[in-house]
Amino acid sequence: MKFAKRMDQFGEGVFSRLAEMRKQRVAQGKNVIDLSIGAPNIPPDKRIMEAMAKAVMDPGNYVYAISDTKAMLDAVAAWYKRRYKVELQADKEICSLIGSQDGLAHIALSILDPGDLMLVPDPCYPIFADGPKLAGAELYYMPQKKEHNYVIQLKDIPEEVARRAKLMLVSYPNNPTAAMAPREFYEELIEFAKKYDIIVIHDNAYSELVFDGATWGSFLELPGAKEVGVEFNSLSKTYGLAGARIGYCVGNEQVVGMLKTLKSNIDYGMFLPIQAAAIEAISGNQDIVAETRAAYERRRDVLCDGLIEVGWQMDKPPGTMFVWAPIPAKYATSEEFVKDLLDKTGVLVTPGSAFGPSGEGYVRMALVQSEEDMQKAVDAVRLSKIFD
Repeated sequence: MKFAKRMDQFGEGVFSRLAEMRKQRVAQGKNVIDLSIGAPNIPPDKRIMEAMAKAVMDPGNYVYAISDTKAMLDAVAAWYKRRYKVELQADKEICSLIGSQDGLAHIALSILDPGDLMLVPDPCYPIFADGPKLAGAELYYMPQKKEHNYVIQLKDIPEEVARRAKLMLVSYPNNPTAAMAPREFYEELIEFAKKYDIIVIHDNAYSELVFDGATWGSFLELPGAKEVGVEFNSLSKTYGLAGARIGYCVGNEQVVGMLKTLKSNIDYGMFLPIQAAAIEAISGNQDIVAETRAAYERRRDVLCDGLIEVGWQMDKPPGTMFVWAPIPAKYATSEEFVKDLLDKTGVLVTPGSAFGPSGEGYVRMALVQSEEDMQKAVDAVRLSKIFD
């Protein structure tokens, strides 16, 4: 059998390897506190599940959706206006996604030709780089360094690289570093994109998960943002709908339109009962958002305060559902530390190397377990004396 050469770029996904490590330990009768995959364990509000359940029982909802319903497009436009004060044309500047990951892969296909150059953060969530790889694009990694609070330094991108670039992706609050960029960064980003004729994708999946009384906005709030790009948003973490796969691409009419055209050729739209759940989530009572945010903040405090006390020096994240922490100096690689940590404590985390070249030397921990389990993780690390 012969297969596509593009598959030579991809090995087994890191999360599949971590799942296998977990499986092997459980088979030995040992406990695992899994902080590796960012799979939310906070369920949707009851009203959201009821809206989906009601729609599921309607026989008329089993046709092809083909495209987004007017009700859903209007709900997204209303949510963006209410939440961010951003005006969107419902029929031209919004496209639903069967999860942001799906969208991040497909939008690369709608913009990039083989050999085109895309700018991606480093470290970054894997699909940020894998999507353009599928399109045959070349990648230029924009470092996110601790000394700059993990904010990309656009001035450090070489002139010849900027002139070649066709597309760039940025994401704050950031996965995996949990960093938040200042407004000045976005102002500089828009000018940079205009100067070099680069399309911008801003992934804003964690806008509702910011802590310590802070708030976050939208890239599209800034003057000129719609002229150069689009924003991705997701209901996975905010509303506990990760498995339902609901996301949106909003912003520049040309970019959204091209993505819609591509999707019209490769899928039949979002299942209508899932659209019903999405409408209820963003249009109904929003108390669940504050409750979810508070839950993640409490988990962060239990885990980070406890681990810092044990001797694991790290920064408490200002947002997202992740902690980005350096590995002890005695370990050569992040994968080596992950394996030793699991063996000695039963705590499973993700090696930073999974997120790109600059991720080496770190691990990512997801705040996806209860406060009780976070405390158990801290206690296990303390007993292991791995930081002594």
